[in-house]
Amino acid sequence: MKHFLDLDQIDSSILREIIEQAKGFKLADRLTERPLDGKILALIFEKPSTRTRVSFEAGMKRLGGEVIMLNSSDLQLSRGETVSDTAKVLSGYVDCIMMRTLLESRLVELAENSTVPVINGLTNRSHPCQLMADVMTFEEHCGSIKDKVIAWCGDGNNMATSWIQAAVQFDFVLRIACPPDLMPSQNLIDWANHKGGRVYVNHDPSIAVFDADAVVTDTWVSMGDLDSNRHDLLVNYRVDDRLMAKAKSNSVFMHCMPANRGKDVTAGVIDGPQSIVFNEAENRMYSQMAILCWCLSETG
Repeated sequence: MKHFLDLDQIDSSILREIIEQAKGFKLADRLTERPLDGKILALIFEKPSTRTRVSFEAGMKRLGGEVIMLNSSDLQLSRGETVSDTAKVLSGYVDCIMMRTLLESRLVELAENSTVPVINGLTNRSHPCQLMADVMTFEEHCGSIKDKVIAWCGDGNNMATSWIQAAVQFDFVLRIACPPDLMPSQNLIDWANHKGGRVYVNHDPSIAVFDADAVVTDTWVSMGDLDSNRHDLLVNYRVDDRLMAKAKSNSVFMHCMPANRGKDVTAGVIDGPQSIVFNEAENRMYSQMAILCWCLSETG
């Protein structure tokens, strides 16, 4: 079963093929062929969504397929039915399932009990679909990501996890600056460097950003996080003009959105000439179209 659950579970050559197909879909704009004609995608949302929801639905329809949108309140999951039972039932109705959930364990249980491909639309651990769009977008503006320097500033959250996995799979340098209390898993960093990755972690955003090709951040409070003292922990990691000036003059700014202007990033940066965040959001659709085609292809 060709699930798309995490970047570290798929061969790097396949990830590269998916990226290249995504670029092709974007160049083609409106497809003359419908490779997923007759296929049905179920979208399960246990967390709110704008980009993931719309990009998957629009992408599936462009490929000729159909979509069934399911919020958690629409399902018997909300009344105690197990994820495994839900997986077995949905597998008899649809050809592919995407799930956006808080707990990674629920996604894993879904995949283990499904007889159709399952796609990770975001969990508390990772967000691989976003990273595929991020790599695609970076390469549109800056050329091959191989050997480039990407700087992550902020929370060592699920997006940071996917950037760490991507650094190994796409062979770029990743510098991470996080507060001591919000660091990514040391086991994950050790795994990345054991695999030949170049992942460097510190607490100073100026060091991470120096001469970087891209500066990346995320919202300070993700869905499911408690606000508590996150603002105090992350205030020195805000991406502003001063911090961007330490990166290369032709560097780009990236953010998976939603963004909180004035907190994780200033309006001057996200709305400025180095920002590629709206192109990044658009490319969610094209990269996910390619992911869907890979999941539903009979070979490969």
